[in-house]
Amino acid sequence: MQPAPIQLEHADSGPRLEQARTLFAEYARVIEPLAGCSLQYQKFDAELATLPGLYARPRGRMLIVLADGQPAGCIALRPLPALGPGACEMKRMYVRPAFRGRGIGRMLAARLLTEAAAAGYSIMKLDTSSTMHEAMGLYRSLGFVECPRYNDDPMDDTLWFERRLP
Repeated sequence: MQPAPIQLEHADSGPRLEQARTLFAEYARVIEPLAGCSLQYQKFDAELATLPGLYARPRGRMLIVLADGQPAGCIALRPLPALGPGACEMKRMYVRPAFRGRGIGRMLAARLLTEAAAAGYSIMKLDTSSTMHEAMGLYRSLGFVECPRYNDDPMDDTLWFERRLP
């Protein structure tokens, strides 16, 4: 029996929003030991409670992947108005362990890049921990390059990346 096809959907409301909220919360639990800090410096609990918040369309995005009929991963985009109207940030990229190795992270990131360009953004930024080697490999393969700090991430091992959009 073949697995169900992979579906990528917006997670703005209804059941998809709740699935995204669950994935975001799971992401926060998983990332804390890897990053060496909680996401509370970003006011994560408030973000979770008010989703889609800054990720709402038309300037933001929240995407979810369903694989084998189950929520498998998520990604989000928000504007960075302090850096100008053309700047946005990739946030909350997460693929559940059971679904890794199937290209879901690449699918999420590629779709987010396409949607960011269509929304009029000219540059996408992101930050990650230097311990997240697979994620950094993915970002680099998608054309992201290291850039100067653009936010107040408190961790010593944070790396910042950016990519120009077509």
